[in-house]
Amino acid sequence: MIRFLLLGCVLLLSACASRVPLPEQTPNLSLPLQLHIQRLVADQRQDWVLVIQREGLGIRWSMMDLLGIPQARQKLVDGEWQADGLLPPNPEARELFAALLFALTPKDELSGNYPAAWQHGSQRSLPAHWDVRYSQPMSFELNLPKGPKYRVTPLSGDAP
Repeated sequence: MIRFLLLGCVLLLSACASRVPLPEQTPNLSLPLQLHIQRLVADQRQDWVLVIQREGLGIRWSMMDLLGIPQARQKLVDGEWQADGLLPPNPEARELFAALLFALTPKDELSGNYPAAWQHGSQRSLPAHWDVRYSQPMSFELNLPKGPKYRVTPLSGDAP
C-alpha cells in the first residue's frame, strides 16, 4: 500500500513538473481563428471546434464538441496557461493548444520563438514534441510522439 502511494505521488509530481514548450514571445497570429480539430487514435475519431481569440494581453482557447458542449478552455497570459471557467484541468487539451500555437507560429518567427525547431518545405518539427505537415498554411496534420494525431482545418461559417 505504501509503495502504491509513493508511486502515485511520484507520478503526480512528474506530471506537474512536465511542461509543454511555449514560445519565447507570443507569435503574431491573425485572430480570431475558428478551427476544426479531428483527433485520430486507432479507429476512433473525435471532432471539435476550437476558437482562438485575443482577450486583453492574453489569448483565450475555447474548445467545444460539435454540439457546442465545452471540452476545454484556457488562457495564455504572459507565457503561462491559466484556467478559464469552471471546466476541470485537461492536460491533453493544454498540450494540443501549445502544439497548435507552435504550428500556427509564422515561419519568420519560428526560430526566435522555438530555437530547437526546424522547418523544411511543408514540414515543421520541434524534436521530441511535435511534428507538423502542412497541406495548406492553415490546414495541417499534427503528430505527437506518443499519439494522438490531429487534423486541423480552418472553419468558415458553421460547424463542419
